[in-house]
Amino acid sequence: MSVGHVISIKDLVVLVQFEEEPPRIHEVIAVDNGYDTRLLVDHLEPGGIAFCLNVRSDRKIEKGMAVKTTGTGIEIPVGDATIGRILDPLGDPLDGAEQITGEGVPRKDILKLPPRSTDFSVRKPEILETGIKVIDFFTPFVKGRKIGIIGGAGVGKTVLTMELINNIAQTGGGLSFFAGIGERIREGHELWDTLRENDLLKNTCMFFGQMNENPVQRALIGISAVAGAEYFRDEQGKDILFFADNMYRFVQASNELSTILDQVPNEGGYEPTIFSDVKVLQDRLSSNEKGSITSVQTIYVPADDLSDPAVQMIQHELDSTIVLSRKIAEQGIRPAVDLNQTSSSLLTPEIVGDRHYNLSVQVMALLQKYESLRGIIAIIGENELSAADRADYAKAKKLIKNFTQNMNVMTKHNGVEGEFYTRDQTLQSIEEIIV
Repeated sequence: MSVGHVISIKDLVVLVQFEEEPPRIHEVIAVDNGYDTRLLVDHLEPGGIAFCLNVRSDRKIEKGMAVKTTGTGIEIPVGDATIGRILDPLGDPLDGAEQITGEGVPRKDILKLPPRSTDFSVRKPEILETGIKVIDFFTPFVKGRKIGIIGGAGVGKTVLTMELINNIAQTGGGLSFFAGIGERIREGHELWDTLRENDLLKNTCMFFGQMNENPVQRALIGISAVAGAEYFRDEQGKDILFFADNMYRFVQASNELSTILDQVPNEGGYEPTIFSDVKVLQDRLSSNEKGSITSVQTIYVPADDLSDPAVQMIQHELDSTIVLSRKIAEQGIRPAVDLNQTSSSLLTPEIVGDRHYNLSVQVMALLQKYESLRGIIAIIGENELSAADRADYAKAKKLIKNFTQNMNVMTKHNGVEGEFYTRDQTLQSIEEIIV
């Protein structure tokens, strides 16, 4: 155990001088202030100076106080005891229930990377039905892959995520993880209530670092949730469904930390380590020979700008992207999916079959033609189109209406019963329109 002392305090950054052996990066050190305030070592500088982060925003730290190393990182409880619970980034409960402790409860260092998988065999893709037509058709939900729900504020990202959690849990889709990263407290309560009322907490682990928390906790919460999911995948061989709302807030929190650490931003205005921040987290949301992690990540788009560097960075890590549009939401269409911008690398005959693939090609052609015809109709009117163009335009309008759907999680708010469609029912409904 090494002992140092506090030499500087600047907001959440605490500088600690160690005369002998300094702590390792990502180690937790304790301030001797009567409360054992925990600090996380971010990086080291010459002369035995440790730059530390005040995880809990504890103000009971003064210059000159002694600090001692612990030899451990941030360790959270993992395993069966966490199922049905809501935890913060340090593994403490947020649901008012007792702490998860005991000899039989395993713990895991959240910043310690798991062994890299050595299994490079190609598994047969397994499609999971979500019951949501627009997702099952345009962005098939394949086990072990990543799907992103992209959109600005108020276009329905969280509602769509809650519907996915609800539908997949109802069909017995295994164990679900939810990471609430920098989102509203209200949304966390609504999700908790929805899962509790539908008796789905027994299959769900929840981690929350909401927007009222400091950037250290908001940057760590996604990592804590991933660490919990890795334990079930690696030690119990489970297939995990991982939901993250909102991945942009993870980048935003990391950027805030970079600012208070006086790091020079990159040319896009974000932290200089944005690539590694995103890449390391995304690489942990992976599958191996023991189990799989299938992730659904919402991505907030600042000012509805899809070209934002952070949005682009996250989007490059995804297999499928569902783009939610404000213009479509204003038309009363729910879910407000921009069908022309939504894409998936998994929409291939080898994965979804020839029937689904051929239909998708026809539907996309009709929707693109619909967009080009809208401009012409605005000038000369629909009656001036050729008979073939009028027919295609009418089919496209029917398709757009066909992809609208009432959400089960919104029933208690609007009184309208939710809908669930199998993939076969979705394909049949499309065939009836375009054939």
